[in-house]
Amino acid sequence: MHRPLCAVALALAFAVPAAAQDRGFVPEDYYEIVGVGDVAVSPTGAHVAFTVTTVVEDENRRHREIWLQPLDGARPAGEPFRFTSPTVEASGPRWSPDGSLLAFDSRRGDDPNSIWFLRVDGAGGEAFHIEGVDAAPVWSPDGSWIAFTRAPDSDEEAAEREGWIAPDAISNTVSAERFDGRVITSMRYKSDGTLSLRPHFSINDKRQLWVVPAEGGEPRQLTDVAFDVGGVVWSADGRRLFFTGNERQDDEHNRDLTNDIYVVAASGGAARAITANPGSEGSPAVSPDGSRLAFTSTAERGAETDVMVVDLGPDGSFRGAPRNLTPDWDLGPQGLTWSEDGDAVRFSAGVRGNRHLFSVGASGGAVRQVTTGDRQLGGISFSDAGDVLAYTATDAITPAELYIASGDGSSETRATTFNDDWLGDVTLMPAEQLTWRVADGTEIEGWVVAPVGYRPGTAYPMVLKIHGGPHGAYGNTFFPTFHALSSAGFFVLYTNPRGSSNYGHEFQYATRGQWGIVDREDYLTGVDAALERYDDIDEDRIGVSGGSYGGFMSNWLTATTDRFHASVTSRSIVNWESWWGTSDAQGLTEYEFYGPPWEQRELYRELSPISYVENVTAPTLIIHSENDYRTPIGDGEQWFMSLMKRGVPTELVRYPRSSHGLSRTGEPWLLVDRMERLRSWFVHFLGESRAVSDSDGSGSSGR
Repeated sequence: MHRPLCAVALALAFAVPAAAQDRGFVPEDYYEIVGVGDVAVSPTGAHVAFTVTTVVEDENRRHREIWLQPLDGARPAGEPFRFTSPTVEASGPRWSPDGSLLAFDSRRGDDPNSIWFLRVDGAGGEAFHIEGVDAAPVWSPDGSWIAFTRAPDSDEEAAEREGWIAPDAISNTVSAERFDGRVITSMRYKSDGTLSLRPHFSINDKRQLWVVPAEGGEPRQLTDVAFDVGGVVWSADGRRLFFTGNERQDDEHNRDLTNDIYVVAASGGAARAITANPGSEGSPAVSPDGSRLAFTSTAERGAETDVMVVDLGPDGSFRGAPRNLTPDWDLGPQGLTWSEDGDAVRFSAGVRGNRHLFSVGASGGAVRQVTTGDRQLGGISFSDAGDVLAYTATDAITPAELYIASGDGSSETRATTFNDDWLGDVTLMPAEQLTWRVADGTEIEGWVVAPVGYRPGTAYPMVLKIHGGPHGAYGNTFFPTFHALSSAGFFVLYTNPRGSSNYGHEFQYATRGQWGIVDREDYLTGVDAALERYDDIDEDRIGVSGGSYGGFMSNWLTATTDRFHASVTSRSIVNWESWWGTSDAQGLTEYEFYGPPWEQRELYRELSPISYVENVTAPTLIIHSENDYRTPIGDGEQWFMSLMKRGVPTELVRYPRSSHGLSRTGEPWLLVDRMERLRSWFVHFLGESRAVSDSDGSGSSGR
């Protein structure tokens, strides 16, 4: 196969900066990454509060602190500084309306109240509590009241095994003292991210809404509803509070979207819904003059999410029908806020490989993208006057750092440099965009990272990386694993096939009922596009790797094609019927596959990699977390046993104390171990030594 390419052009595209060091990123470099997040501009625009997360390698944990960046208008004024004690954890910064107090969450000793306050506008001093406030505070606009949500008895210690035996259980026991197991009658007995099974949901009191004077006192409970209260915002005059909730929260058979927005008087009284089912509404935001409410609305699962605005009556009720501000815009809005003059609603959204700030007029019109660039923004926050904008930004070769800009997105300044020192010691290859079209004309986007030390004319292996979801998306953000593979001598191709978010609603749901069929074409043609563009990729040394949906797709591709010569599959799915019965997310396939297994038995089996396992020849490393309740480890075990029986080189790595998010938020030691095992598996089966042995006839490529 002839794949012409100008070697000089390729070398220039991946030119390494002259100041770069000789070595690339290795898994142990993960310990050096500093995370910046939780951005909060003070209402006056005098400071930005943000969290800084570091890895304490020796203790196998992460540490978070709150830092402050002083401002001079929309520019940093001096260096950022640590604001909370380095001896304790701190997160969730929140400002009082006048910017004089910063609230934050910090567990300190045996103190049961984790909500602390620090003065910012005076001599400072020690952190202190405000009497009656023991959950994240939401100040009224005039600063006289604080609202928060918590369960009525959240300060009471529950019995150790309360709820382990379902209160509606029919079966009995001979000796309750001898039985230390569980009796389960709820489908929600496990949830990914928890290392133990959940007690029966009926024993958990629901989070209610409380208010307390800002100077402290006895909190007053405002709501008594049969669901958890969330998303609390005050009306502009402080007389009412809006919040979100789902009245069908405990209906385990409900598959509809039923989240609504409610209103309650700050003086007390019954809470009432101001939106109605079907559909879910959320992210309420009150206009500066209090006359309008903006919110997001999704009519049903799989429908577009729109930004709505409605006029408010004196009691918080809707005056007229809500107006759709984004009827012809099909991306996913998040985090609604108003402009200071009330003329526009702002929100963030993913757009192709990026995430940016957008704005739309409060009366409708075209959606405008405020920020730009091949990067992803997070933690977007404004001052009350709207003249200061702060956020984090990351791209393919830079972890997130803090940026300050004018309210219109102009005059941007980078405020932090936490990662610069260690980045100066490594070579990181940039990601080059790659696009191609599939048979029906749809354009697919991906990116390619070249090997560190790339030399034109040398053959290199490539790994195709597949994201989770499938309604997730790769893009212009920092992926340590990609750079570890690049450092080990691999091209890395990562793509957003049909099914990915950020490319429009039709694109996102193009795979419904066809997982592994529609998207398979996108991945295989993407490999072809990479081979066509980069002449130095060795088509006989191509690997595939992904997690969750990406793990399913890695299994699917090795079971239904012969294009891949090694695989690393993480938190994967191989059998949709068994997955459905053991996961905490049955609603996923019930929507995507048009019903539960007994209604779509043939489809579940047709789309299961285990149905084609006899075709797999690619050496496969299987990585799974023992406490993964999203894609339980049984699927990994089925794949391992099947490949072992068939004589395919395989290993199963089981990670203890770990859930579905191991590769993102798992224990640092285990996360780094996972990265090295992935890297070393591909080096062994696709690396330079394998290429030499294959070329002289003394080895095999696993086909």
